[in-house]
Amino acid sequence: KGMDHSKHNMSDMKGMHHGMKSKEVAGPYGKAGFGGKAPIKHHKTEYGPQVDALAMMPMSGLNDPGIGLRDHQEKYGRKVLTYADIFNLTPTEDKREPTREIQLHLTGNMSRYMWSFDGVAYKDADPIRLKYGERVRITLVNDTMMTHPIHLHGLWSELETHDPNYIPKKHTILVQPGSKISYLVTADSKGRWAYHCHLLYHMMGMFREVEVV
Repeated sequence: KGMDHSKHNMSDMKGMHHGMKSKEVAGPYGKAGFGGKAPIKHHKTEYGPQVDALAMMPMSGLNDPGIGLRDHQEKYGRKVLTYADIFNLTPTEDKREPTREIQLHLTGNMSRYMWSFDGVAYKDADPIRLKYGERVRITLVNDTMMTHPIHLHGLWSELETHDPNYIPKKHTILVQPGSKISYLVTADSKGRWAYHCHLLYHMMGMFREVEVV
């Protein structure tokens, strides 16, 4: 079952204007737990004044402890834990391979303080639609110079750390600047769920609705 986020269900929100869909990447999608292998593709909506940077060759963010912590081993002789170090204490419940992959780019313009997914602000975006019961992979690519904590309400985000047997479950995924990261989602809770950057001043634009039907 998904998490109880009934307070964040968006079923009562009406009259929203949407117009831009998220893009899926072509298969094959690879083994569950090992992350997306599809090439990085930038949508045409990412080219314009609303986006001031693109990550053309993003590296995996699993081993990146983040800004300010990257040289602690060299300077202080101590290890800083990263996403690559975490695992679930119990075996992975849903061992199915993903049937499709959705690639989303975290985009913005620092000087104009505009934030979005794929260069499209929330008010202009279609919901991300998931079929009840399906298992999908979401790959996030951070095109910006800031770290973004991305939170999907109502469903677990199962971080792909290259151990398919003990995939850790998270509420919020940190995506480091210029990096990419993949996680699996089992659409086991029907509803309309908020999906957004947890930085309050980014949330207005870097926000989508996830619809499980």
